Amino acid sequence: MVRCDFLLGSCKSFRQIKQVHAQLITSGLILHPIPTNKLLKQLSSIFAPISYAHMVFDHFPQPDLFLYNTIIKVLAFSTTSSADSFTRFRSLIREERLVPNQYSFAFAFKACGSGVGVLEGEQVRVHALKLGLENNLFVTNALIGMYVNLDFVVDARKVFEWSPYRDMYSWNIMLSGYARLGKMDEARQLFDEMPERDVVSWTTMISGCLQVGHFMEAVDIFHNMLAKGMSPNEHTLASALSACANLVALDQGRWMHVYIKKNNIQMNERLLAGLIDMYAKCGELEFASKLFNSNPQLMRKVWPWNAMIGGFAVHGKSKEAIEVFEQMKIEKVSPNKVTFVSLLNACSHGNRVKEGRYYFESMASHYGVKPVLEHYGCLVDLLGRAGRLKEAEEIISSMHLTPDVAIWGALLSACKIHKDVEMGERIGKIVKELDPNHLGCHVLLANIYSLTGNWNEARTLREKIAVSGKKKTPGCSSIELNGMFHQFLVGDRSHPQTKQLYLFLDEMITKLKIAGYVPESGEVLLDIDDNEDRETALLKHSEKLAIAFGLMNTTPKTPIRIVKNLRVCNDCHLAIKFISKVYDREIIVRDRIRYHHFKDGTCSCNDYW
Repeated sequence: MVRCDFLLGSCKSFRQIKQVHAQLITSGLILHPIPTNKLLKQLSSIFAPISYAHMVFDHFPQPDLFLYNTIIKVLAFSTTSSADSFTRFRSLIREERLVPNQYSFAFAFKACGSGVGVLEGEQVRVHALKLGLENNLFVTNALIGMYVNLDFVVDARKVFEWSPYRDMYSWNIMLSGYARLGKMDEARQLFDEMPERDVVSWTTMISGCLQVGHFMEAVDIFHNMLAKGMSPNEHTLASALSACANLVALDQGRWMHVYIKKNNIQMNERLLAGLIDMYAKCGELEFASKLFNSNPQLMRKVWPWNAMIGGFAVHGKSKEAIEVFEQMKIEKVSPNKVTFVSLLNACSHGNRVKEGRYYFESMASHYGVKPVLEHYGCLVDLLGRAGRLKEAEEIISSMHLTPDVAIWGALLSACKIHKDVEMGERIGKIVKELDPNHLGCHVLLANIYSLTGNWNEARTLREKIAVSGKKKTPGCSSIELNGMFHQFLVGDRSHPQTKQLYLFLDEMITKLKIAGYVPESGEVLLDIDDNEDRETALLKHSEKLAIAFGLMNTTPKTPIRIVKNLRVCNDCHLAIKFISKVYDREIIVRDRIRYHHFKDGTCSCNDYW
């Protein structure tokens, strides 16, 4: 029996397991539940065919509860066999000689939460109630988990509230239910009520904030966690690094990297990917590449590759992104959907239409990755940016999936870039039919009209927006200085240094005009007749305020990094080129579309964004 355990535990392949199975049959040990149980568990650990597990179980005469629980568990945790798990549980219920225990119900709830469905889960719950197990902590936690996995968070909370027993897992699974649905107010309230918290609790809150775009709050929670004496693990740090990446918070990200080294935290593929992503998105591409190339032992999984390709992509370095992808093929690392989103974005930002089309068309045939809406959106964006609007529209019309608002919106954005009013109106009509209340569609159309001087049409659309009561997302830019974040809205006057800031801004604009800067007043999306008033509106854009603040508060030659929540407008793009030359600064701007490196009066995007 001991030798059998050793042999099964050392099996690394399906072929080896079948050999041990044959020995169990010839020795008669297959008739004992313990070796058969071990066999079933080992089959699941190497992802052997589920049909083989069924065969092993079905050939066992009168399986006991122990064996039933094992097969239900193995099937419940399989990505494709949750329905089979539920079927086995129903067989157990009908078995008169056996009575299900708390483990039977917990695994059955797992199966229901993994795809079988809430109605079947309610049936399992009724059986648990009949057997007096509904208040069992193990069963209750599994029931909460089922509701959470199926997004029935209200039902999960009801079970959580009436449960007479709770442990750390109960609180954490409930917390994750709110976080996964983006209900961070409820998550925060529950988090504050927790009698104690572990690393999972803190990590769940940080990840939840990431999901809804509350990046500053995610960083704050991370530091609060450290202040409470809690040690983060690699999952916590990967999430915190992602927040830094989105904030372009290089100082914070570097501090976390030092923390990882000082505390000897085990580096894995996801944590390495988080570091690469953070450095790349903070403009430190050279250091990101160094990290990528200095950890060959962690390059067997796709995550670090995706981070490096994505890093090059958002900086418009399409050639380098493609080179990493080709190296990935040589190393026999299989790309996934995320890989192709980054690769297609790289082609889009680099105006590589031919390569982009090739990679899109080879996704399914060469790599077994079926294109989804996001990939089609990347292709439409690629063609649209290149001015091939008709071709982009044909792609949408011929795709096998139903195009959503985002796909048509990508084409509408391209119409704005190329000032195609006729197509813009037509595509705008399609978007409005799909979503009559789509604010972005009205704003884009108004932008197109404004850029082409059709002020009456622009004003009509903006009046419709005003009547609807909906408001366009205001421009917001942030900058990190000495580990602190400073945010500026359009025309912001809330900062403690507002008086000095606007004096500096006036002085800065004067210097830019002397150097040859002429504001592009066509960018003002208002019906303003006076050119001077239009210029004044442009000067208050949030990125200009953030950059002026950075110039005021940093020493000469210090790079300035800012984050903008919207696409940087043509006028600000032009102005920042002049700022980089006049003030001899490198300025890195991350807008909604990509990263821009301004230096010596030029931008890395070559005015293509």
